[in-house]
Amino acid sequence: MKRSSLLLSCLFLAMGLHASQAATLVPPGNHYPDQPSVPGASAKRTKANNTSYEAKYRKVYALLKNDSKLRSKIKQAAAAYGIDPIHIVGAIVGEHTYNVDAYDRLQTYYVKAVSYLSNRLTFSYGGEDITDFVARPEFAVCEAASGSYELWTCRETVWNTSFRGKQVGGVSFPNDRFSATFFQPLYAGQTFGIGQLNPLTALQMSDMVSRVSGLPKLDAHDPNRVYETIMDPDLTLPYVAATLKKSIDSYRTIAGFDISQNPGITATLYNVGNPEARAYALKAENDRRLIAGEPPKLPEENYYGWLVNEKLPELSALF
Repeated sequence: MKRSSLLLSCLFLAMGLHASQAATLVPPGNHYPDQPSVPGASAKRTKANNTSYEAKYRKVYALLKNDSKLRSKIKQAAAAYGIDPIHIVGAIVGEHTYNVDAYDRLQTYYVKAVSYLSNRLTFSYGGEDITDFVARPEFAVCEAASGSYELWTCRETVWNTSFRGKQVGGVSFPNDRFSATFFQPLYAGQTFGIGQLNPLTALQMSDMVSRVSGLPKLDAHDPNRVYETIMDPDLTLPYVAATLKKSIDSYRTIAGFDISQNPGITATLYNVGNPEARAYALKAENDRRLIAGEPPKLPEENYYGWLVNEKLPELSALF
C-alpha cells in the first residue's frame, strides 16, 4: 500500500513527540504490494505433503468458519486481553498456512494433546536439564528479572551471547535458537496445538496469563504441564492472546507505534518472536533517521503477515 508524502511527514513529526503522547497509528493493509518471499523450509514442507499454501489456508479457514465454539473461545480470549479477535485469527491462520496443516475438527487437537502427553518429557540438551543449565554463573545476571517474560528473555539473550555456537566448559553448543536446543523434546523444529506455540514462549507469558486468566503458572521443571498448556485449545488460546498483547504493548511503549489495527504486523511478530528486541531496533533506526532528516520506518509485514492482511476481509467476516 502506497504512503503519501503527507502521511510520511506526519509520521516523521510524530516520532519526535514526547513518549507520553499517543503512538503513531499503523493503518490496516500491507506495506508491500507483493508478498515477501516465503522461506524455503516452509515451501519444502508444503511440497512434501503434496499440498499448497492456498489449500492449507482454505483448510484452516474452514475450521474457523465451521466451528462456532472455537470462534467463541477466540472472542473470549481476545476480550480478556483487550485485543481484537482478528489478531488471534491471524496468528492461527498464518501458522497453519505456512507451518502445519490444520485438523478438520477442534476435538482432534484435544485428542492429540492426550496422545503426546503419554510420554515423560524433558527440557534438556546433552543430558543437562534446562533447570541445571540456567543455574550456571553466566545466568546470574537474570536473577533480578521482575517476571517470567523478563526472566526467560534474559536467559535467551545469555544463550545467544555466551553459548550459542560456542564451546563452553568442554561442551560444544549448537548454533541454534534457545527454544530449538532445549525446548523441543518430542522432535526438532516442531511447535504444537492450534496456536503453534513453542514452550519457551509459553514460559515467557506465564505470569501475564496467570494474572489475567487465572491459570497456574508454568515451570520448566514440569515440561508435561507446559506441553499440556500449549496443546490444549482451552489453555493455549489465552497464551496466544497474551503473546499478541505483548507485541502490541511493546511497539506502543518502545517504538511509538500503535499496531493494534494491523493484524498483519501482529501476525508477523507472532511468527518471528522477540517483540521487545524488535521494537527497540525499530526505535533505534527511527532515531537515526530523525537525526538524518529522513522519514521514519514503519513496522513491516513479512510473508506470513502479508497473507493475513490480504485475506482480512474474509477473515473479519467470521466475527
